[in-house]
Amino acid sequence: MSKLYIVPTPIGNLEDMTFRAIKVLKEVDLILAEDTRTSGILLKHFEIATHMHSHHMHNEHKTVENLVKRLQAGETIALISDAGTPAISDPGFLLTRACVENGIAVECLPGATAFVPALVNSGLPNDKFVFEGFLPDKKGRQTRFLALQEEYRTMIFYVSPHKLNKTLAEFVQYFGADRPVSVSRELSKLHEETVRGTAEEVLKHFEAKPAKGEIVVVVGGLIKTK
Repeated sequence: MSKLYIVPTPIGNLEDMTFRAIKVLKEVDLILAEDTRTSGILLKHFEIATHMHSHHMHNEHKTVENLVKRLQAGETIALISDAGTPAISDPGFLLTRACVENGIAVECLPGATAFVPALVNSGLPNDKFVFEGFLPDKKGRQTRFLALQEEYRTMIFYVSPHKLNKTLAEFVQYFGADRPVSVSRELSKLHEETVRGTAEEVLKHFEAKPAKGEIVVVVGGLIKTK
């Protein structure tokens, strides 16, 4: 029976790969990978010989229609990204939506994603939160910050290392120097680190010690006053 499987892969530590994920990747007809070179290392490690096709942000608009036809013909396909859960700031949404619209079964396996451990590690309220992903680079960036000034929920951002200090400075500017911030980098990897403090304190830390690796930033929401 045709089905699209959304399969999370480790964000760093290969031991986070689940038995079920390995089983699915071995049994499907095709694996769609964001970067076949990166995923090839993972598949070789777990002795997965399933054929791969490239599926990334630059070609997904062109490949969705053909993939839907293959699924309708009875194939089973697994979608993976370079790390973490597909469609979370990674390719995957377009194909998933197309499958849903065409009555094709979609099953997302539970597994690794970077923002959950970063949120829990932060020590900030996690009963309600908003995932912002990557902020706009230029157009719309200021507008987004202005809108988030009134956000009461904890906010989660993905930030590239070379933009971290700029982003932290913007947090100081738009949210205030005392707003609580937690920066987690290289989660599940050898040099995993979480730095917590006010926006100003965390900015000073990374100005003195520039960050490297994959980064998730968690920011406390605006405190309600009576």
